Amino acid sequence: MKEKVVLAYSGGLDTTAIIPWLKENFDYEVICCCIDCGQGEELEGLHERARLSGASKLYIEDIVDEFCDDYIVPCVQANAVYENKYLLGTSMARPVIAKRLVEIARKEGAVAICHGATGKGNDQIRFELGIKALAPDIKIIAPWRMTDIWTMQSREDEIEYCKAHGIDLPFDASHSYSRDRNLWHISHEGLELEDPSQEPNYDHLLVLSVSPEKAPDEGEYITMTFEKGIPTSLNGEKMKVSDIIKKLNILGGKHGIGIIDIVENRVVGMKSRGVYETPGGTILMEAHQQLEELVLDRATMDVKKDMGNKLAQIVYEGKWFTPLCDAVRAFVKSTQEYVTGEVKFKLYKGNIIKAGTTSPYSLYNESLASFTTGDMYDHHDADGFITLFGLPLKVRAMKLAEVKANEK
Repeated sequence: MKEKVVLAYSGGLDTTAIIPWLKENFDYEVICCCIDCGQGEELEGLHERARLSGASKLYIEDIVDEFCDDYIVPCVQANAVYENKYLLGTSMARPVIAKRLVEIARKEGAVAICHGATGKGNDQIRFELGIKALAPDIKIIAPWRMTDIWTMQSREDEIEYCKAHGIDLPFDASHSYSRDRNLWHISHEGLELEDPSQEPNYDHLLVLSVSPEKAPDEGEYITMTFEKGIPTSLNGEKMKVSDIIKKLNILGGKHGIGIIDIVENRVVGMKSRGVYETPGGTILMEAHQQLEELVLDRATMDVKKDMGNKLAQIVYEGKWFTPLCDAVRAFVKSTQEYVTGEVKFKLYKGNIIKAGTTSPYSLYNESLASFTTGDMYDHHDADGFITLFGLPLKVRAMKLAEVKANEK
């Protein structure tokens, strides 16, 4: 009986070419596994394609709700944003994909897991760290790094290789944007984006959204509720997180929300330029932050900001299944106990405009914040506070003056 390998399969040209390559070079039985994180129509026709390419079996695993509840929500609660812009759409999906690949490999008794990530990107790190953390005994095969036996260098090479192995599928040899899509976002790389001096061709590039210029001239109001930092309803309708994100994607895309153009620092040491569409995610992140403004105290918000940046780095680097990630997420979760309430805002031409926030746990006190004197605040108390708060500054200034006087 042949040994089995589980291939992380998308149905694209790369992973299609990998199927006969694995059989030819390793004599494996190839089990394809396509992980559905919300790619939509990209999953159509995969069973037939995998069979024609030589796979013995194809799993299509729907993990959308797990992705939303166990990976997206913790990052939203942390406000985990990489380098101030990137909402981690691809990064958050990789650990849950790795987890399911390991589960299928265990089920099938496979000795190896293969992925089609290149040697220049972040995904090879994210997939492999996840697999190593969950299944250190399983072999990992990365064809693009095995240049002694993976000799294909272009789409034309891959198409010819497939044809030579009896696989004649309708792949296009022309180059286009390199995209990664899931429920949270879609990323775009390649073509004019490889030159940072060039403006993105948004008319050809955008998939989920319109540019702000093409958004409606009338704004649209949205209301969301949260319980303990988890979104629970949209416009008065209770629904699960994945459905909220789906609806927000439609609303945000309509109004040109969440389009970013970023040059980011990859883990492997190079800079890369990409355009990300995250319409629903951008709205969800902003709504959660608006609610936290009311509920969290200053000291907690200060530390949480650092923890959010730390979690963004952890997730970006593929270190989800680590003690550090567990510890940071535990801290963030503890801050969400009272992040409950309602947020209202207006979407208008790429902008999310506040329109009112309420919470039963709001720390905003009108009596304290008002210019009129309330019962809880005596203006005279500020004298002593400022004296003590500024004491180090005063002592230092006095010492410097004393030293300067002694020098004369």
